[in-house]
Amino acid sequence: MKRIGLIGGMSWESTAEYYRLLNEFTRDRLGGFHSARCVLYSVDFAEIEELQVQGRWEEAGEILAAAARSVENAGADMVLICTNTMHKVAGQVAAAVAVPLLHLADATADAVRAAGLRKVGLLGTAFTMEQDFYRARLETGGLEVCVPNAEDRALVHRVIYDELCLGRVRGESRKEYQRVIGNLVEAGAEGIILGCTEIELLIKAEDSPVPVFPTTRLHAEAAVHAALAP
Repeated sequence: MKRIGLIGGMSWESTAEYYRLLNEFTRDRLGGFHSARCVLYSVDFAEIEELQVQGRWEEAGEILAAAARSVENAGADMVLICTNTMHKVAGQVAAAVAVPLLHLADATADAVRAAGLRKVGLLGTAFTMEQDFYRARLETGGLEVCVPNAEDRALVHRVIYDELCLGRVRGESRKEYQRVIGNLVEAGAEGIILGCTEIELLIKAEDSPVPVFPTTRLHAEAAVHAALAP
């Protein structure tokens, strides 16, 4: 099995999910006591979050690029950025290493196409929903992407940073997310991309009237598939 390099800590709540899923998928594929060969570099999210708010993306990218070099030096055969939002600097990270970067949006687009869907609603941080770096990647993959209205985008963003990144999972917020999902479905969404790794702590398949695409799970599954490929 190839070694999977993880750039995590953004937040550590979702990075813990990555670690669990990588090992579960490896066990399911190989059986017995098998677990994933992986190395993790966990950044201080407070530092990254401050740079996000200030729009200092290049500096944030430098931190993640250094982390990528560290996991490559530790023997990683591929790199994963364990957060949707920070794929804004995916190009900067990929350029810093010789091993491939497995892009989260590509794994997600593959899953949506495999399900035979084309128009999807996107939930995530305001950065992910409102900027082009993520939506454009999905659209390049042949998808039509719609996002919530401004008020609902603010709510989705607030729940991520004020609750989920801090490990707070509230039933009231789940109901609000279900309402937002319902609005996207009314707008024609055939599926919903949970485009922030923390959202999977709150929303499950049964919380949506249409298929959901949990990006953490899809990314981890794609990584294990790549790690076990000949």
